[in-house]
Amino acid sequence: MKKNIAIIMGGYSNEYKISLASGNVVYETLDTNKYQAYRIHIFKDKWVYVDNENIEFPIDKNDFSIHIDGLKITFDCVFNAIHGSPGEDGYMQGYFELLNIPHTSCNMYQAGVTFNKRDLLSILKPYGIKTAESYHLNLGESYNEDTIIGKVGLPCFVKANKAGSSFGVSKVHEKEKLKQAIDVAFQEDNEIIIESFLDGIEVSVGVITYKGKSKVLPITEIVSENDFFDYEAKYLGKSQEITPARLTKEQEVKVTHVAKKIYEVLKMKGFSRSEFIFKEGEPHLLEMNTVPGLTRESILPQQAAAADISLTDLFDNAIQEALK
Repeated sequence: MKKNIAIIMGGYSNEYKISLASGNVVYETLDTNKYQAYRIHIFKDKWVYVDNENIEFPIDKNDFSIHIDGLKITFDCVFNAIHGSPGEDGYMQGYFELLNIPHTSCNMYQAGVTFNKRDLLSILKPYGIKTAESYHLNLGESYNEDTIIGKVGLPCFVKANKAGSSFGVSKVHEKEKLKQAIDVAFQEDNEIIIESFLDGIEVSVGVITYKGKSKVLPITEIVSENDFFDYEAKYLGKSQEITPARLTKEQEVKVTHVAKKIYEVLKMKGFSRSEFIFKEGEPHLLEMNTVPGLTRESILPQQAAAADISLTDLFDNAIQEALK
């Protein structure tokens, strides 16, 4: 008997269009002999099932069910394709865990921690994970630009702390532009993180639970046409994504070890994609994404393909792991 799979997509962040694209790829790719898939759009003003004629049916949030022609449909598993809030920050994970519905992403605590850049880096520091120098700032706090620059130097990155990695990010080359960058970041979040610039090879490392074990996928090197790996570089083709990355064997071994260590220290499951920059031969962690892009052009599917894992297999494995 086919399993009913709810593919949740959309979300409350500026990345909702990418999430819809990811979710639709999952919908088109899942094995129809094993699964009956349902596209579920999650937005602030509505949670709805969208059928193939684009007719919408409301979700009953009491038990995450839908009613079609008098028939109540419940779900065996939820495939999470929401980038950003509420799919990547722990809210949906907590909701499904309360309802006892299996889902493909990490648990609530892991989602909350990894979505909060400064908490993630603080937790990992005692484990010897190297990171950039950073300065933290909450909305409404006074700050001194010279103090910030004294700690992180120039150029530096100003980022929203809990808003993914595509919006609210600025690279600041001179003191006079720092306030503007801080204001931009605060438009996305009430907490920001300001980090030193790391000049080196940037790589993205996918780690997943595959057939019951942590698996590090082939590494991707990021070469941005822009000043850094921003929204345009990530989603609008303004970057080269080279898989496998052009690393020395020593670099490859180091970053593979660190990425797997982070995944296991955090007791992760499901998909993850961590970003690193090599400084003086050592990988420094920037952040971890727990609901990475899943379109055919996205980095994690590229890495899976390089490991001879098809999208159908990748998505099927995620569901099977969730159902264990």
